[in-house]
Amino acid sequence: MRITVQTTVAAPIDQVWRAYTTPADIVKWNAASDDWHTTKATVDLREGGVFSSRMEAKDGSFGFDFAGTYT
Repeated sequence: MRITVQTTVAAPIDQVWRAYTTPADIVKWNAASDDWHTTKATVDLREGGVFSSRMEAKDGSFGFDFAGTYT
């Protein structure tokens, strides 16, 4: 399966790239809503490299992992 995601962000491209590819930045913005947060993230931008993140409800009731491979 192939998934393509596209969006427009009103910010300098270097700032957007850093926010999208730096684990320390990803955990600051990646949340489904205010009662969720991302507890960890990894990024390996090489072809065949893996990205992953862990999102959890802040009340501890549920969490899930999201991961993929860069092709």
